[in-house]
Amino acid sequence: MAKVHVFNAGPCLLPQPVIDASIEALKDFKGTGVSVLSISHRTKEWEATMNECRSLWKELLNIPDTHEVVFLGGGASLEFLYVAMNFLEKKAAYLDTGVWAHKALKEAQGIGEAYALACSKDKNYSYIPKGYEIPTDIDYFHITTNNTIYGTEIKEDIDCPVPLIADMSSDILSRPVDVSKYALIYGGAQKNAGPAGVIFAIIRKDALGKVSRYLPTMLDYRTHIEKESMFNTPPVFSIFVMNETLKWLKGIGGVEEMNRINNRKAATLYAEIDRNSLFTGTAAVEDRSIMNVCFVMAPGHEDLQDEFMAFSKERGMVGIKGHRSVGGFRASLYNACSQEDVEALVACMQDFEKLHK
Repeated sequence: MAKVHVFNAGPCLLPQPVIDASIEALKDFKGTGVSVLSISHRTKEWEATMNECRSLWKELLNIPDTHEVVFLGGGASLEFLYVAMNFLEKKAAYLDTGVWAHKALKEAQGIGEAYALACSKDKNYSYIPKGYEIPTDIDYFHITTNNTIYGTEIKEDIDCPVPLIADMSSDILSRPVDVSKYALIYGGAQKNAGPAGVIFAIIRKDALGKVSRYLPTMLDYRTHIEKESMFNTPPVFSIFVMNETLKWLKGIGGVEEMNRINNRKAATLYAEIDRNSLFTGTAAVEDRSIMNVCFVMAPGHEDLQDEFMAFSKERGMVGIKGHRSVGGFRASLYNACSQEDVEALVACMQDFEKLHK
């Protein structure tokens, strides 16, 4: 089979060593003679894996002792509800930078008073709002750091006078983060941290217990901190693969080295988009995501979109079709995507340009 280059927006491309380790664990988990799919989450072998996974998160992101890491099911979409249930007492503000940010806001509005402090919908979410002032009379300020559909990203940890909460589903572990600035960081694992089926939540412990409402046991973060993410049966296989992914990341040099690699990949692709006469980027240059590179056919060449899609597929490009709500193309450069993959896409774009000159 010819080599393929995977740019799917999610689930992510996983490193080959992680896939290989997962295959072996499917056969025999840590010499127990039992598949990881069948292992009891109460065995000492599994508890060791959970502890290792938690420790790797703390090590890779320099998570302070003020915070704890939990693993849950339900995806980041369920976390939208978790956030409001655990933190919204009177009023909350959200930065509306795309579909997922807007969905998070909508979920909070079902619980209490929540509003968009700033919004970039006026230009189809092609930029990150700036110049807003964060009020001090809110319970928390919520941001979505990377917007997979529109290709914009908040690349720096903002200073916030109130508890700061961030959905980092699609850029976690791609760059260093000052965790101490956040009351909560959460996200689905299926971009950079593992397969679909598990979410991570990095919680400042003293930020909890501030709401007066009844919290259902399963929706109370304190439940999962106290029970070390095993109040109920955890998504064992997804956490196993996450742990292997974190081990791989540590092995290549950690988050700092990954950030260097990711910036190089993104710079390579953006340079070609800016150079190539047939393509143009869609996100404001200063807000371009290093994870999700979005682009379209340049004005006057819109009729070539389907042709390029077929052309790129023939050359092994997988997953570059843009989200159905915006069209065009999107190359997701998550951690396991290599420089070689990016250069193959660039060569494909160059060859297509030559055909139409």
